[in-house]
Amino acid sequence: MALLANASLNLSYVWQSSTIEGKAIIIVLLLFSIFAWSIMATKAVEMRRARTLNELFDEEFREQKTVFAIHDRKVDVEGCPTFSVYGAGCEELAERVQQGPGLPRRSRISLKAMEHVKRVIEGEVARQALKLESGLILLAIAVSGAPFLGLLGTVWGVMSAFSGVAQAVAAGNQVNLAAMAPGVSGALLTTVAGLLVAIPSMFGYNWLVHNLRVHTVELDNFAQELVTRMEIEFLGDDE
Repeated sequence: MALLANASLNLSYVWQSSTIEGKAIIIVLLLFSIFAWSIMATKAVEMRRARTLNELFDEEFREQKTVFAIHDRKVDVEGCPTFSVYGAGCEELAERVQQGPGLPRRSRISLKAMEHVKRVIEGEVARQALKLESGLILLAIAVSGAPFLGLLGTVWGVMSAFSGVAQAVAAGNQVNLAAMAPGVSGALLTTVAGLLVAIPSMFGYNWLVHNLRVHTVELDNFAQELVTRMEIEFLGDDE
């Protein structure tokens, strides 16, 4: 308890020794930290939910005997990237095989029509990947920008401290280490704040990017499997 109280007093003293510019930079870094942690928490929950829904939908999809089995049931799985890819592909394919109101679907479509379906599926995969990636740019800015903001505050604080020393010497006053230490310690506080923002953000960003790559690969694999089943079911052998 004594150590914690002493550390708290030291931080309070260093904060009071910081310049106005340094305090402003620390406040900006605090806002960066709030944004970074909120993004990491939100994206972690979003990716975990997407992974769970993808696994459940993939199991359901593999149990179906026809491509349109789930689509014809008019179900909706919000927040599931693979379902969005499946839905976009089935809607495009349904337009290609539909002959008219009340008429049965065609059993075969042309290779050109299947290429259109493929492009729609690929486009939906890209949209879902971008949706999962949204917000990571702000985390990347926190990772790369926070240390430089902290360094800016430190350089500014050290410059102010030495400027004060130079003015005191020019006025004929004696200057010792005790006079310089508060200004330098206050200046270093901004670097510490910048690192405290950047280090957790870096670990969170790398973890989220890894999971994003895994999700993208899984979406690509599902899209290829979906296209393969569509080709087997609706593309003629002679096409």
